[in-house]
Amino acid sequence: MKRFLVLTICIMALVSMGCGSDSKKAATPAKEQKTVQLAAAASLEKVFEQQLIPSFTKKHPEIKIQGVYDGSGKLQNQIENGLNADIFISAANKQMQALDKKGYMDSATIKPLLENKLVLFVPAKGDSAIKEFKDIAKAKHPAIGDPASVPAGQYAREALTSLGLWTQVAPKASLGTNVTQVLNWVGEGSADAGLVYATDAALIKDKVKIVAEAPAGSLKKPIIYPMGILKKAPQAVAAQELAAFLQTDDAMQIFNKYGFAKAK
Repeated sequence: MKRFLVLTICIMALVSMGCGSDSKKAATPAKEQKTVQLAAAASLEKVFEQQLIPSFTKKHPEIKIQGVYDGSGKLQNQIENGLNADIFISAANKQMQALDKKGYMDSATIKPLLENKLVLFVPAKGDSAIKEFKDIAKAKHPAIGDPASVPAGQYAREALTSLGLWTQVAPKASLGTNVTQVLNWVGEGSADAGLVYATDAALIKDKVKIVAEAPAGSLKKPIIYPMGILKKAPQAVAAQELAAFLQTDDAMQIFNKYGFAKAK
C-alpha cells in the first residue's frame, strides 16, 4: 500500500513538472524581423511598392523592406550625408561610380540590373503639334529632369546636345527635381512636352502619351540602372538576399511589366 502511495505521488509530481525533463521544452523565440533600407531611383517606386516588395517579403517574411525613392543625385547626396541605406539602385552609372570612388559602396556587389529608354511625351488630351523627337524644340514649355541631379535630365541634355537642340530647349525648360515632377507637369498641362524614361511615361497613360524614343546614336551608351550594396550596410546579409531576388527570372518578369528590360 505504501509502495502504491509513493508511486502515485511520484506520478503526480512528474505530471506537474511537465511529465519529465524530455517534455519540458523551451519555447522557440520568434525570429527577429530585419529591416533593409532600399535607396532607389524615383522611377522604380511603383514597381517596388506595388509588386517587388510584396513578392520578396512573401518569400522572406523575416525581412522588411523600407524604400526611399528620389532622384539618383539626391539619393547620392543623402547617402554621403548619413542616410543609413543598405542597397542603392541608381538610374545611371554616374551616381553609383561617384559613391564607389568615395568608398561608400561594396565594389564587388555593383552590377548592371536594368535598362531603360529616353522618350518624348506630351499631354494625353488635345492634339499636340509635337509629333517626333526633334519637335521638342517647338514646345513653349518643355520639361526635363534637372541635369545637375536627375539622370533622366542628364540623358535628356546629352540627347538634345547631340541633336543640336539643347541651346533651343534649355532657356525655356522647367527643370524637375525628379522624373515624377516632370510627369506631373506635362500630365497637368503646365508643360506641353517632356523627356523622361519610357517606364515613367507608361505608368500614367491616361494623362500622357509617348511620341517618340530618343533617336539611335543620340546617346553614347544605353541607360543602365546599376545596383550595389553599401560598404557599411547595417543589414548587408539581408540586402544580399534582396539583390539576389532582383536578379531572378520572377523579378525580371515583374520589371518587364513596368517597361524595364534586363541590362545586357
